[in-house]
Amino acid sequence: MSARSFDVLVVGSGAAGLTAALHLATSLKVGVIAKGRLSDGATGWAQGGIAAVLEEGDSFEAHVRDTMIAGAGLNNLAIVEHVVSEAPAAIARLEELGVPFATENGTLHLTKEGGHSHRRIVHVADATGWAIQQALEKAAAANPNITLIPDMVAIDLITGRHAEEFSTSGAVHGLYAFNRATESVDTLTARATVLATGGAGRTYLFSTAPRGATGDGIAMAWRAGCRVSNMEFMQFHPTCLYNLEVKNFLITEAVRGEGGLLKHPETGHRFMPDYDERAELAPRDVVARAIDHEIKRDGLDYVHLDISHRDPEFVKAHFPNIYEKLIGLGIDITKQPIPVVPAQHYTCGGVVVDSDGKTDAPCLYAAGEVTQSGLHGANRLASNSLLECLVFGESAAKHILDHWPDHHEPPPIRAWDESRVADSDEDVVIQQCWGEIRRFMWNFVGIVRTTKRLERAKRRIDMLRQEVGDYYRHFRVTPDLIELRNLLEVADLIVRSALNRHESRGLHYTLDYPEMASEAVDTVLIP
Repeated sequence: MSARSFDVLVVGSGAAGLTAALHLATSLKVGVIAKGRLSDGATGWAQGGIAAVLEEGDSFEAHVRDTMIAGAGLNNLAIVEHVVSEAPAAIARLEELGVPFATENGTLHLTKEGGHSHRRIVHVADATGWAIQQALEKAAAANPNITLIPDMVAIDLITGRHAEEFSTSGAVHGLYAFNRATESVDTLTARATVLATGGAGRTYLFSTAPRGATGDGIAMAWRAGCRVSNMEFMQFHPTCLYNLEVKNFLITEAVRGEGGLLKHPETGHRFMPDYDERAELAPRDVVARAIDHEIKRDGLDYVHLDISHRDPEFVKAHFPNIYEKLIGLGIDITKQPIPVVPAQHYTCGGVVVDSDGKTDAPCLYAAGEVTQSGLHGANRLASNSLLECLVFGESAAKHILDHWPDHHEPPPIRAWDESRVADSDEDVVIQQCWGEIRRFMWNFVGIVRTTKRLERAKRRIDMLRQEVGDYYRHFRVTPDLIELRNLLEVADLIVRSALNRHESRGLHYTLDYPEMASEAVDTVLIP
């Protein structure tokens, strides 16, 4: 076991975490930990791009309006206005870091995605997130005030109850993390901590999220006394590749933005105009429910997304990674349709934060998908996610710097006690519980819900909570056990939030309450 101390500890190495770290490192020593490799988070997986008002004729007001419409009126207007107004500057900073955004005739090339009234998506072909991740990593690695530490699995936030002199203070002083290299638990302390751990997509059986998206930050903040809000709003991306060998490969929204059509695989009927006048460019919740209905009504395995009517060179130039990936699977998207199904894609709820990224716990901040900032409301508008990471990563850093005297040195902290537990020879138990959670969440808490299904899921969670709790107390922690504990915590928060919302709004659709209530109210859970 070892102990390390920083001025600020950033948990997560994606767009939100590295943005915060780079701003903080102008004057502070920053530690950035990643669960696995630095590039393993969701940022590197993002294909589409970043929404920003850059086109003549577009306006901040239009971007705000599109965001509010997609969010079914549950967004915080002040937060939406703040984020939208900061978007052009965020793009400029990425250009300064060397992100090679696509251009056309000397200006940024802008594409259009579902729910947007204008072309405003800045992109790097169909691999925007990877380009941003690499640029941020390069800048962070070159900064002498930033220490990048991969292979550290966060276990729990450190508060006053972990101090050598026990305190009821709710302030956060860092965290305990499992060090994969030494297979022991390290104590990492800091005067301020920033959660940038991403979402909880792996709570579901089918998800486009990376393997590490197990809701760790949400679960840790909840256990540390922070409010969590709107966890029922799980966004299901309408178009994930259907392939029995390749899992979780996303087909970006921009394919529909550039003319891709959704069709019945047997009849060839273009069905989206039957559901919404915006057709394929309707918000994701509308498109996902339409596909789900087509699949269930006719017993299909998938539907078709067809862009083969566009010029082949145009398709290859705009979607080179998708083209190459699918060619390797025997699908030429310039000639053939793509088989697609919905899959969990984004966690719109999370830890409650204000405009500065502050949580309820003193000295604890959060940015990105781990949060419920008020930006997304009941459904995230396409390409607003990376934007949120960039804006709130900077906002959190700015507040920490502006209020640095308020962040005091941590008290002496007790080391993690591993003497009372033993290694388990029953890893199969962890895998069984993990699989069970993801299956019942998909079946009972998916795109379409009922109260009976939600209650059934809650009973399974309550039973597993006792089982996993006993396991956690009696055996030495491992990465899989840490993630299982967090998955179960987050699943409970999702189900409780869904049971508390007696209406259908945005991403939460229940057959028992199919209408939207007249008043838009957040679902807030208090520890």
